[in-house]
Amino acid sequence: MSDVTVVPTDRRVFIDKQSPQAYKALLAAAEAAREAAAEAGLDRRLIELVNLRVSQINGCAYCLHVHTRAAIREGETTQRLGVLPAWRDTEVFSDRERAVLGLAEATTAPADAALQDAAYALAREVLSDEEISAAVWVAITINSFNRVSILSKHPVRPAPGR
Repeated sequence: MSDVTVVPTDRRVFIDKQSPQAYKALLAAAEAAREAAAEAGLDRRLIELVNLRVSQINGCAYCLHVHTRAAIREGETTQRLGVLPAWRDTEVFSDRERAVLGLAEATTAPADAALQDAAYALAREVLSDEEISAAVWVAITINSFNRVSILSKHPVRPAPGR
């Protein structure tokens, strides 16, 4: 017999609603990261690719739903969205985009020192210090949002008419 109590999914606490001040602080951090990215010259489409790649790794359905729509609004193509999980095996991403995606993955798996070293080596070849910092901050904030949505089990419902 286990001492673990399983709470039904419908009883999950939406921690963003339960602790709105903490969530507002996370929103402010994300806005600051987006501003740093814009100031460093990282466009919103690339930021959405980071949001998507990190959310894919973490398995956050809600964030994938939100950021797929945002990426499409920013002009991202279905080809690039479709191959994003295998970005290293394609020719559709620029060296700069590859560097940012590598940093995003290294930020998402911080215990993987080899991944970090490889990501930083590529980033150093094509990105400025400001771009590296901004890319890492964007990845940090989407990782945080992933955890909020995954642990709260934010729902993704079918789109109307589907």
